[in-house]
Amino acid sequence: MSRASTLICLVAVLGGALLLAALNLGTAPESAAHVPTYVVSLVGKYLCFAILALAVDLVWGFAGILSLGHAAFFALGGYAMGMYLMRQIGTRGVYGNAVLPDFMVFLNWKALPWYWMGFDNALFMLLMAVAVPGLLALVFGWLAFRSRVSGVYLSIITQALTYALLLAFFRNDMGFGGNNGLTDFKDMFGLPLSTESTRVGLLLATAALLCACLLITRYLVTSRFGRVLIAVRDTESRTRFLGYRPEHYKLFVFVVSAIMAGIGGALYVPQVGIINPSEFAPANSIEAVIWVAVGGRGTLVGAILGAVLVNAGKTYFTGALPELWLFALGALFILVTLLLPGGIMGLLSRARKAPKAAAVREPAE
Repeated sequence: MSRASTLICLVAVLGGALLLAALNLGTAPESAAHVPTYVVSLVGKYLCFAILALAVDLVWGFAGILSLGHAAFFALGGYAMGMYLMRQIGTRGVYGNAVLPDFMVFLNWKALPWYWMGFDNALFMLLMAVAVPGLLALVFGWLAFRSRVSGVYLSIITQALTYALLLAFFRNDMGFGGNNGLTDFKDMFGLPLSTESTRVGLLLATAALLCACLLITRYLVTSRFGRVLIAVRDTESRTRFLGYRPEHYKLFVFVVSAIMAGIGGALYVPQVGIINPSEFAPANSIEAVIWVAVGGRGTLVGAILGAVLVNAGKTYFTGALPELWLFALGALFILVTLLLPGGIMGLLSRARKAPKAAAVREPAE
C-alpha cells in the first residue's frame, strides 16, 4: 500500500469520473464519443460497491475481522436515502398523497410512522445514513468484542445479523415497502433524478467520497493506531499482554467501517432507482469479501480494484452467460485463494520486485 499506488488510484477514480462526465455532457448523443447516461449510472454503482469493499478491507485486512454482514450497513444507508427520496415525491405519486408514500396508501396506513418523521429534510437523512449503521455497529461490536467473540464465530454472527434484518424488512408492517421496497423516485435535493446532469453529479460525488474514504482509511492504517490494529490482527493475545485493549481498537474500526458502508449505500440508491430487502441478502456480503480477496486483502487500493473489476465482469457475464455467473464467481474465489492469496495487488507487487530480485542473484562480473 504505497503512496504511489494510492495516488494512482485517486487519479484514476477522479480522472475517470471527470472524463465520463465530459463525454456524457459535452458530446452529442449521436457522436461516437458520447457516453450514455446508463453507463454513467453503472460506473457510479461500481464506485458505491468500491466504498463497501474498502469498508470490508478495513476490518478484514487490517483488524482480522471477517465480516459477512456488511451488506446490512450498506442497505441501512440505502434505506435512509430511499426514505428521503420517497418523501420528495409528494403529490406526483400514483395516489397523489403528499404525506404518505404510495405503498402506505395502498396498504391503508392512516398516518406516517414516527420513524419516518424528519426524512423530508436532506440534512436529517444524511445524519441517519451514517448514524443508523454506526449505532448498529457500535451496539453489535460492543457486545461481540467485549465477549471476545472472534474468528468463524464472529463471521457467523454477522451473517445472522444481516439475515435477521432481511426477514424484518420483508414484512409489510415494518413500514419500509415490504418485498417491493422503495422506488419510483423523482427528485433529490430539488433536482430531477432523470436528467443527465443529476446522474453525472451523482457519479462525481461518489468518486469524490470514494477518494475521501481511501485517504481516511490510509491515514488510519498507516498511523500508530493502524500499527496497533495490525498487531491485534496478527497476535491479539500478545497485544493484550502488552497493555492494549484489542476490543477498543476493533470496535472503533468496526464502527468506522459501518459508517463508510452506509455512505456507499446512500449513494447507491439514487443511481439504481430502488432499494428493497434483497440488499440485505447474506450473499451480497460474501460477494464483497470476494471483491476484496480478488483485489488484494489489506491493500485498500486492491479492494477498490477488485470491486470494479468483479462487478464489471458480473455485468457482462450475467447478460452473456447468466446461468454460469454464480459458478464463475465461486471458482474465482477458490482460484484466487489457492493461486493468488495476495490478489491482483500481490501479483503486481511480485512482478515489480522480480527484476530487482533477478539482478541481485546475478553473479558480479
